[in-house]
Amino acid sequence: MMTNSSVRCASPLHHQSLPSRFALAFFNRSLLTKSVFFGATPSPRLVSVRSQTPGSDHGSGSQRSVGFSESTPSAGIANSSSVIDFLTLCRRLKTTKRKGWVNHGIRGAESIADHMYRMAIMALIAADLPGLNRERCIKIALVHDIAEAIVGDITPSDGVPKEEKSRREQAALNEMCEILGGGMRAEEIKELWAEYENNSSLEANLVKDFDKVEMILQALEYEMEHGKVLDEFFISTAGKFQTQIGKSWAAEIILRRKSLSAQRLRR
Repeated sequence: MMTNSSVRCASPLHHQSLPSRFALAFFNRSLLTKSVFFGATPSPRLVSVRSQTPGSDHGSGSQRSVGFSESTPSAGIANSSSVIDFLTLCRRLKTTKRKGWVNHGIRGAESIADHMYRMAIMALIAADLPGLNRERCIKIALVHDIAEAIVGDITPSDGVPKEEKSRREQAALNEMCEILGGGMRAEEIKELWAEYENNSSLEANLVKDFDKVEMILQALEYEMEHGKVLDEFFISTAGKFQTQIGKSWAAEIILRRKSLSAQRLRR
């Protein structure tokens, strides 16, 4: 339980070592951060305070900024406040379970972030292909489902048409990039997501395969751990792999599944 003194220390307004003007600047910043998540649109501004030099009158002093600019830096890199807002929203990727597994009664099912992380590892360790940009594959893997932080994991069982699913995710992605503050990094995320969505490059082809490979590997693992039969995940991906790497890895997973099934029958 927090004591009254601990509550006071947690708020910059009650931190006795800060001058009142600095306390007000911190308070304004916290209000701005909260407004992002409660629907308010913060207006760009730069918070300034007046600093006192030793021996100066209370009414004098030079005014300077303390760096709390809420506008996007000219270099296209988001400021710290926007970054933390964005990362806080991305936390939902860590806590939202993949619905396909939840629908099959898997306890402790993987999260969206779990899925994307292993795909990124796949991109890291895959063999080289002529003309392939490995770094871009890793980036695509890390952002391809990022819009699900807002829309959640929409599966075929939800009955949402593909076009509507894409529209929702595009709108969510745009919202997330606004929270990030726009700029170069936000535009890169949009570009990577669109490349995957449109399956418009060799890198996108490969990451699309990783998406399916990761899913059937996870299905096999859940079959082994929970005694489930998860045929639909293997049926839905059969014949849909676009690259030799994807086909090879999928074939290995299916071979292991058949071997495990044969072992069970012999018992």
